[in-house]
Amino acid sequence: MNKITPTCLLLSLVLAGCQSDDTTSHQSPSQNADTITQQKQKLAKQLSENYTDIEQTLKSQISDQKLTISLSTLLAEEPQSPFTQQMQKTDTNIRTVKGVSNFTNELLELRLADTSMVQEWKEGQSPLFAFEPTGDDESWQYIEAYDVYGQLHQLDVYQIPEVPVFVVDNNSAKELKAGLQAMQAEMNKLGQPAALHSYDENTQQAQLKSSTRSLSAAPISTTVIKKIRLSDDEEPWISGKAEVYAIVTGVNPSRDEPTIDLVEMPYLDYDNKDYYPNQVVIHWSRYRWGAADMILMEQDDGTDYKELAKLLVQVAEEVLKMIPDPEVQAYAVIPQITGKIIEAIPDGVLVNDDDFVDVYYTLLQDTSYVDHPAASGNAVVTLEPLTISPTRP
Repeated sequence: MNKITPTCLLLSLVLAGCQSDDTTSHQSPSQNADTITQQKQKLAKQLSENYTDIEQTLKSQISDQKLTISLSTLLAEEPQSPFTQQMQKTDTNIRTVKGVSNFTNELLELRLADTSMVQEWKEGQSPLFAFEPTGDDESWQYIEAYDVYGQLHQLDVYQIPEVPVFVVDNNSAKELKAGLQAMQAEMNKLGQPAALHSYDENTQQAQLKSSTRSLSAAPISTTVIKKIRLSDDEEPWISGKAEVYAIVTGVNPSRDEPTIDLVEMPYLDYDNKDYYPNQVVIHWSRYRWGAADMILMEQDDGTDYKELAKLLVQVAEEVLKMIPDPEVQAYAVIPQITGKIIEAIPDGVLVNDDDFVDVYYTLLQDTSYVDHPAASGNAVVTLEPLTISPTRP
């Protein structure tokens, strides 16, 4: 049986004041993560104590097919209440800390931890309200959760609880989309134009049309992911779906400057499952020598996406400045850029060590890769070249 140990604690938590995105850069990633965790902890306690007020809304919105509800939907019936305004302030604070305020108007949601909990909860069993701890999940000793009386319980990290548990969390898909947009905007601001390859079909088509026009209707040489599979260690039940993205690195074809592009991969929800996205991940006109590397990343709760963008640009530019003539080493330069980025990221912007997933070195233009393992074996992909001809008039 899952161990649930009630403890009586008096929590003294102070919400961070509202700030603009530009005023949070002095905080370290661990400080950002601590700030977010504290705010989610306070929110979990407040929601637990107000459960009777939100119970009917939750039961009308949550089902086996839909385990989440946005904060705005949950609080829509009393938009002017002090409780609602405090929740909205918390959401604003978290978006500010993560540097995504300009790209989404909401992040927070409530998520029932597992479909197995729906029936008992709807039949009247009182839920707990939990939040994800900060730091590397391997260091977690337990998961904290509040009951409807505001008492704190300790839950096992890996064993799914036998009682219903709502998790106060960010909408991870919405956060990642906003985060990548924030990174792209910051990189453009720094003079390092970055392409953002979205997975949405309409967006991909628009990007391809734009590329075709910019190249005077020349064919576009790309590489697409036909199949991808991730493998990882056991994840805590509270973590929910993964949100994975890629950073493609290389060298500008016409200038001795790095090229860094971003790839959204919203379909990669779970480990040990094959996905067939048919997604364009590399536009070869942006890369010298027909070579590029691809880093796979998982989003981190402490990430300030603007700071991550600054770090990527800074590290890549510093590596190239140390190489007098990149043509001498040719595409051997690219793994040097990638290696320095991987080396810098954990200390620079991330908190959880699991957020670097794996890396593919020296992917080549016009080359197929079938069930190709990444450097550490945490990912396997099938990649194929694809030349896209301009649309006929």
